Amino acid sequence: MRTRRLLIFIAVAFATSAAAIAWAQNDKGSPQANPNPAPPSQSQTTAPPVPPNPPAAAKEPAPPPSVTIIGARDAHGVLGREVRSAADENMGRIVDVIVDRAGMVRAAVIDFGGFLGVGSRKIVVDWNALHFGRVANKSDSITLELTKEQVTAAPEYKEDTPIVVLGASGSLQPFQYGP
Repeated sequence: MRTRRLLIFIAVAFATSAAAIAWAQNDKGSPQANPNPAPPSQSQTTAPPVPPNPPAAAKEPAPPPSVTIIGARDAHGVLGREVRSAADENMGRIVDVIVDRAGMVRAAVIDFGGFLGVGSRKIVVDWNALHFGRVANKSDSITLELTKEQVTAAPEYKEDTPIVVLGASGSLQPFQYGP
């Protein structure tokens, strides 16, 4: 019985030391790793040492970015801006801008109706139906070429569904193709 325990103890000690040596050889930063490895024999082939960061081909410096200066009076943000009708009725606020794949602005999403965000819904209006003539500061509103009745009848905008854009001219009826 005692001999059996001794053999188990020796086997465990041997396995532990073998695992520690294998770990030390794989750990390059370990002080236990063999600093002077034996030279490779004829049967062993090793790859030539590779520098950690090979020199990159000479890169040309990037050209400087173009710079455009827009005067403070010439441009203003539109998100959150109040939208009013030509009859000075409150139409809501612009909450998003829709662009096409080419990056051209196509429409604005307006949060319309409700009181303090309760009962409101989002509609999409054509960008060309908006007029930005008097937007000198944040308190100025944007004018929409639609009546409150037209906007009320517009379908609600829901993300990831086909977008119905309400234009300034025409009716809310779908366009009829053919004769």
